[in-house]
Amino acid sequence: MKIYTKTGDKGQTSLIGGTRVPKHHLRIESYGTVDELNSYIGLIRDQQVDKQTFNTLLEIQDRLFTIGSMLASDPEKSKMKIPDLKEEDICFLENEIDKMNEVLPELHSFILPGGHTLVSFCHIARCVCRRAERISVHLSEESFVSELLVKYLNRLSDYLFVLSRKFSKDLTAMEMPWKARL
Repeated sequence: MKIYTKTGDKGQTSLIGGTRVPKHHLRIESYGTVDELNSYIGLIRDQQVDKQTFNTLLEIQDRLFTIGSMLASDPEKSKMKIPDLKEEDICFLENEIDKMNEVLPELHSFILPGGHTLVSFCHIARCVCRRAERISVHLSEESFVSELLVKYLNRLSDYLFVLSRKFSKDLTAMEMPWKARL
């Protein structure tokens, strides 16, 4: 497989299905942001995490490739079979969130991101996930985007927040509550 094709040298790229679009197109922004998110998930997975979390993050990375494929497809022209999300993918995230929440202290305020590098990586990934969600919702106003895709990204950002709290607890890092200055 040749890495460079030179077909994007003038600022255009192809969607799955052959449609050429500018590289700043919302569809490109959406799957590019999902790719960025996937890289941050890989960074989290590369830290010293427990086997369960490692495997969960691998599963999430696989789903993010699915989402990237969905977003890279021209919904009107592509005939290519691509992977699809399922409701069970969202249930998987919800179950993981629930398991972690069982052992976490109750939350009474917003938490300032930080406390440990691993915790901070989770917060960065959460923010990138929210951006991917916002761009995908924006895209859905002009072109088809699966509702499950948006739902998955929404739940994934929740998972990443709870994962940051789990790591804070595991690493005995201090969670700093935000105290509004009134």
